[in-house]
Amino acid sequence: MFWLFVVSLIWAFSFGLIKTQLAGLDSSFVSFIRLFISFMVFLPFLSIKNVNKLLILRLFFTGMIQYGLMYLAYIYAYHFLAAYETALFTIFTPLYITVINDLFYRKFHKIFFIEAVSAVLATAIIVYFRLSDKNFLFGFILIQISNASFAFGQVYYKRLLKNTPHRDLQLFAVLYGGAVVLSGLSVLLFVDFSGISVTASQFYALIYLGIIASGMGFFLWNYGARRTNAGTLAVFNNLKIPMAIVVSLLFFGETADIVRLLLGSLILIGIMLYNEFRLKSIRLME
Repeated sequence: MFWLFVVSLIWAFSFGLIKTQLAGLDSSFVSFIRLFISFMVFLPFLSIKNVNKLLILRLFFTGMIQYGLMYLAYIYAYHFLAAYETALFTIFTPLYITVINDLFYRKFHKIFFIEAVSAVLATAIIVYFRLSDKNFLFGFILIQISNASFAFGQVYYKRLLKNTPHRDLQLFAVLYGGAVVLSGLSVLLFVDFSGISVTASQFYALIYLGIIASGMGFFLWNYGARRTNAGTLAVFNNLKIPMAIVVSLLFFGETADIVRLLLGSLILIGIMLYNEFRLKSIRLME
């Protein structure tokens, strides 16, 4: 749970950075650069000499979906949605996690589903919104593709590595490799490099996002996901939203309804603590 909290805090800064620093750059280009930097960070730790080849292929595929497809859809959605709408539409990720998990294991975890729905409702309290753009439906669909991709990767990664002796660090570059390939294909097919100009501030933002938010963040998130259950994982997928609002208030000059922020945050924390300390007997991957 500790690592999930740390990453949620790191990601809270990403919304503001993307909105203020990277809005003018092509979404496929941004996705590829972030993921390529993350891949290079973990490449020195790659060790697959004694790893089953089928496991490597499955991890490669997981990376394509969880990070590659997720980022392509997520960054592109900024063209159609306001930043607060983008944050709002991520509230459905907990539902995807519980549904995908139950489909994999053919077992309905009622308590995890209730917690996921509660987390969605709690976050909706915080990010009450009104639709501001005729293209919102397309943006909404893009965010749901992103949410489902990220949820699938979390659940499948935990499933793949459940009974293996391999350490996360020695395999994680494989996931980023899959993501780089998919985002790289998108760049080759759709990006006009003559129209790309990266400023110094954008360069530093990409470096930070690639090394810290994407690189260390995704690694620690999946590392933490392997060590918790679906209820806590679902709640933490939404906890980053009130944290992002707090960061936006303090560092990016945005405004929010403080009462809704406190109420929704308390509900999320309450769900998380209930799951963590009252449901220790429930194991996810049985």
